[in-house]
Amino acid sequence: MAIFDIKLPNSIARALNLPVSDARRQQLKVLKKLLRKARFTQFGQLYKFDEILLSRHPGKKFQQLVPTYNYSKIYNDWWYKTLEGIPDVCWPGVIKYFALSSGTSEAASKYIPITKDLIRSNTITSFKQLLSLTRYEKINKSAIGKGWLMLGGSTQLQKGPTYYAGDLSGIQQKNIPFWFLGLGLYKPGKKIAREKDWSRKLEEVVENAPNWDIGFIIGVPAWLQLCIEKIIERYKLNNIHEMWPNLSFYVHGGVAMEPYKKGFEKLLGKPLTYIETYLASEGFLAYQSRQETRGMQLSLNNNIFFEFVPFDDNNFDSEGNMVEDPEVYMIHEIEEHKDYSILISTNAGAWRYAIGDTVRLVDKERSEIIITGRTKHFLSLVGEHLSVDNMNGAIEMASAELNISIPEFTVAGVPHGSFFAHEWFVGTDDKVDEKVLAELIDAKLKILNDDYEVERKHALKAVTVHVLPEHIFMDFMEAKGKVGGQHKFPRVVKGKMMEEWKQFVAAGVKKTS
Repeated sequence: MAIFDIKLPNSIARALNLPVSDARRQQLKVLKKLLRKARFTQFGQLYKFDEILLSRHPGKKFQQLVPTYNYSKIYNDWWYKTLEGIPDVCWPGVIKYFALSSGTSEAASKYIPITKDLIRSNTITSFKQLLSLTRYEKINKSAIGKGWLMLGGSTQLQKGPTYYAGDLSGIQQKNIPFWFLGLGLYKPGKKIAREKDWSRKLEEVVENAPNWDIGFIIGVPAWLQLCIEKIIERYKLNNIHEMWPNLSFYVHGGVAMEPYKKGFEKLLGKPLTYIETYLASEGFLAYQSRQETRGMQLSLNNNIFFEFVPFDDNNFDSEGNMVEDPEVYMIHEIEEHKDYSILISTNAGAWRYAIGDTVRLVDKERSEIIITGRTKHFLSLVGEHLSVDNMNGAIEMASAELNISIPEFTVAGVPHGSFFAHEWFVGTDDKVDEKVLAELIDAKLKILNDDYEVERKHALKAVTVHVLPEHIFMDFMEAKGKVGGQHKFPRVVKGKMMEEWKQFVAAGVKKTS
């Protein structure tokens, strides 16, 4: 059965066939739609949404009247009310779901509002991405009608006084359309998806794996790799294609795939088509719509209004915090090959909300972007402006040159006498000399980043590498209670997180020595 032959509900079908217009017009149309829907909320009344809608330049008026927000500010001013069951705060109605979102560096979970409108928008964008596969060449299209293994958070959500909370992946899977469930494509199925214990969930997936014909796998690379390794070990396979011959697509997001590919592809019998997505807790922002391209197309006509703040010293302090009144641009105003922090306004009551990611426009005509890092996951101790994108690039180049696999790494900025140094922690099960790897990473970063090259001659005095077993990274995540689902190891560690990580590494090294 081909997925493209499925008759979709009329509301979904109409949304998938929206006329294409220029980026500015699409975004202004989205902004007006959001403002009209939310104008009678507490937020809409305070910030004069009616006045913005009557303006000749609603985009500029919106930026003049509505302040920018980070999570702490919007939660303390507005979202805390929605957790108390108060309706019509930032979006009409009572908020029924909250996505729990936090990196390992966060002490407490963030509660991100999830509305039925947002869930529907995410579903529509998912099918737009699926339909984009019709433009791909040299793919196994018959695999599209096979099983989709979605390895995410539990659909058994935490119950609050008036709401349910959990991983976005769990909330989204809990709300999978009934007509999609009826096709029997969704795996591991509702029963296994409810399992909260990650180890038990993996065992149940492994137990049921021979009963499925999987065409798609969807999830975070580290956890999917662990799952496939367990299946191969349990059934004594040479590779996963011996069990799932139709496996053809890997939909991934949230972390760069390149560091994982070398190790991941050892588990395969034939190549996969990798499809990148930008599905944040706050919404489905972008997806890869063309084969063999690095960029992801922003979802400009589906209830997300985008704004962009140049990621530079004028708009962010040394800790990655955005200034009070930053420069802000719309999609048609930004330039290619510059880094921007992204702000979004959505149909879940996020308004001019900084999600903490930095992106770069790589194709203005197609509105395609790449994720370059996090505003707080970068290193600029002395002006080296080292992004996660630079780090991923250096690791990819170094691992290719040494023919090793480096699926995990993190970097810390540390004092070095009166100056500074970068301390790398690299996860690989291959043998490699730490000094050789440090010199190679350093050399690659000098090629990738001019500021880094300059500072290596001045205040950035040293680069060191600690080579660790791959499992140390996952063990640390487990110790922090960040297992499975959407949890990723941060590429930069700072402050308390850095101290905890170094203590954990020291204890692990002592135990194994």
